[in-house]
Amino acid sequence: MLKIRRGETPFFRGVRNAAQRVRSGKLPLPRFLHPLLRFGFNLQQSGILLAGWLFSYLVREPLFRGRCESVGRNFRIERMPYVEGHTKIYIGDDVIFFGKVGFFSGRLFDEPKVVLGNRVELGHNVLFTVNREIVVEDDVNISSDVKLMDTDSHPRDAMERIADLPPRPEEIKPVRVGRYAWIGQGSFILKGVTIGEGSIIGANSVVISDIPPYCVAMGNPARVVVKNINQTAAVPTGSSS
Repeated sequence: MLKIRRGETPFFRGVRNAAQRVRSGKLPLPRFLHPLLRFGFNLQQSGILLAGWLFSYLVREPLFRGRCESVGRNFRIERMPYVEGHTKIYIGDDVIFFGKVGFFSGRLFDEPKVVLGNRVELGHNVLFTVNREIVVEDDVNISSDVKLMDTDSHPRDAMERIADLPPRPEEIKPVRVGRYAWIGQGSFILKGVTIGEGSIIGANSVVISDIPPYCVAMGNPARVVVKNINQTAAVPTGSSS
């Protein structure tokens, strides 16, 4: 194999070149076969979707619903959520998990809880780190790769971190996302934050302080860049209302 990779002789170079052509080659597809192949592609995609729906309906959703404290009507999941710890999970009506969703908690408080209101939609790889409380109100859309945390998971004090101590109780602060809010992809919502009603958080933002209602905020740390987005014309920050 080494001789072929190095192409030490014309014979080995020929073998290497032939292998590369086979690896990068593709079957010839006459044009008249395209409709049949397209039908086959759509058929296998439909089969995958149907099998996934059946597995969620018969296995994933009942198992996860049994883990939750309460689940409303028309709950849908596409993957089995991951739960580590003793988080109490409350889910409203018409909630959808569009991908993998995780819930993590330690043993800092007896009853940490996540509350998801009605018509909440969670994208893929959304993570809740909760030791006290995270509340997501009605009609909130949370995009993929968003992390919501009511704790830093480690104490601020260096000696306490070295001693592997948990965060102090005063360092754990609830998080709330107001109704109609939209959290952009890849954002971090950190402890003690309240996202106001109807606000939008731009992609990849790090939110460390409260965001007023009906604003657009983005950046690291996130700051308000547009306000009054519920009005006919949005008013940029710093402009007269």
